[in-house]
Amino acid sequence: MGVDLRQVVAGILTITMFVMLGQMLHRDYYDSLQEKAQGDAHDIEFEGSRVSVKDSLVGALEGNKGPWMDDNNDLNPCWPTLLSDEAVSSKGYVTFSLTNGPEYHISQITDAVMVAKHLGATLVLPDIRGSKPGDERNFEDIYDADKLIKSLENVIKVVKQLPEQVSLRDIAIVKVPTRVTEDYINEHIEPIFKSKGNIRVATYFPSVNLRKSSQDGETDPVSCLAMFGSLELQPELNAVVESMIERLRTHSSKSAGRFIAVDLRIEALEKKNCHSTGVGGSKTCYNAQEIAVFLRKLGFSGDTTIYLTQPRWDSSLNILKDIFPKTFTKEAVMPASKRSKYLESESSEYENVIDFYISSRSDVFVPAISGLFYANTVGKRIALGKPQVLVPAEISETSSLATDFISPYISKKNHLAYSCFC
Repeated sequence: MGVDLRQVVAGILTITMFVMLGQMLHRDYYDSLQEKAQGDAHDIEFEGSRVSVKDSLVGALEGNKGPWMDDNNDLNPCWPTLLSDEAVSSKGYVTFSLTNGPEYHISQITDAVMVAKHLGATLVLPDIRGSKPGDERNFEDIYDADKLIKSLENVIKVVKQLPEQVSLRDIAIVKVPTRVTEDYINEHIEPIFKSKGNIRVATYFPSVNLRKSSQDGETDPVSCLAMFGSLELQPELNAVVESMIERLRTHSSKSAGRFIAVDLRIEALEKKNCHSTGVGGSKTCYNAQEIAVFLRKLGFSGDTTIYLTQPRWDSSLNILKDIFPKTFTKEAVMPASKRSKYLESESSEYENVIDFYISSRSDVFVPAISGLFYANTVGKRIALGKPQVLVPAEISETSSLATDFISPYISKKNHLAYSCFC
C-alpha cells in the first residue's frame, strides 16, 4: 500500500505543534508559580527560564570558546539625583537585628532604613544573629559600619549603640513586611512610635519574589540607597573573599580567568525534595548530577572552574567533580591562615556571607536552589553589571544555548534592582 506524502508531512507538523505547546506551558507554569509564591524561601519554584535569544541582555564573547558572556556596565545608580538634602531630624530610636543570612540582611537593612527615615528617627546599628540560640555577632564583625553610617548621613542619623538611658522595656516590637511602603509606615507603625518613642523592627517575608510590580509605583530612592549603596564587607573579610576569587581565577587559565558559582547545598536539597516535579517537569532545585549535565549541554568545557556554596565536600558531589575536575568548596580555596576563624567556628554566618559575595562576583551564577538567595544575588549582580545568571532546566536536546536559560529577572528586566539602576 502506498504512503501519502501529504499525510506524513501533516503528521510531522502535528507532532511539532504539540512539542511547542508543551514548551509554552512549561514556561507559563514557572511564571504563574512566581506570581502566586507566598511564605518563606522554601515555597517557591524558579521563574520561567527559557527566553528568546534575541531578548537576551548579554552577548557571547567574541573569539573565545564556550558559552561565556560579556559583563554589562551600561547601568548606573538612579538614586543620587533623586535624594533630597533635607535636614535629618532625630526623635527616638529604631533598632533591629540582621538574621538568617546575607540574602535576608539586604532586605532587613532596607526596611529599617525606610522606617527610620519616614519616622524621623535615629537608626541603631543592628547585631547579627545566627540560626542557633546565642549565636550573635556585632555588625562590625561582618560589615563596614563606617561605610554604612557615611552612606546614609544625608538620609538618617545612625549610631552604633543605643544610649544607656533608653530602657529596652520602653521599646515596642513592630513586625514589618519586607518592601515596606510609606503608607504602611504611616498607618501601622507611626502611631506605635508616637506612643512608645522607640521601636524594634522585625521584618517578615510574605513573599520571596523580588520582581517589579505595576503596583509598586516608583521605587523610593532611599530604599535604593539602602539596598545597593550601604552594605559592604568589613576590610578583613572582604580581603578573604578577594583572595578566594583570585585563587578561583588562577585555576581558570583556559577560560581567561572566568569561573562559575553554583548555589548548591546538600542540606537544602534534602529539605526541598528535589525529585518532586511539577507541570512540564519543573523543579524547585537540582542536584549535582543534574547541574553537571546542564552545564555540559550548554557547552562549558570540562576544564571550567566551579565554586560551590556547599559548606564541606560531600560524596554526592563526586559526579560533578568527575565531569568538572576543577570544582571546589570554600575550604579548598580559602587561605589556610583564615580557615580557623571563618570555617571552624560554630556559627555559619561567615560562610553564608562569603558564599553570597562570591556568587555575586562570579562570571556566571547558577542557582541550583530557588529562593531569596537566588533573588538577592541576582539583584547584586545587576548592580555589578554581571547578568549571566543561568537558571537550570532539564535539556532534552544534546546541546543548547546558554542564552536560552538567562534568568527572567534579567531577560525581562523585571527585578526590583532595575528600578534603582538606569
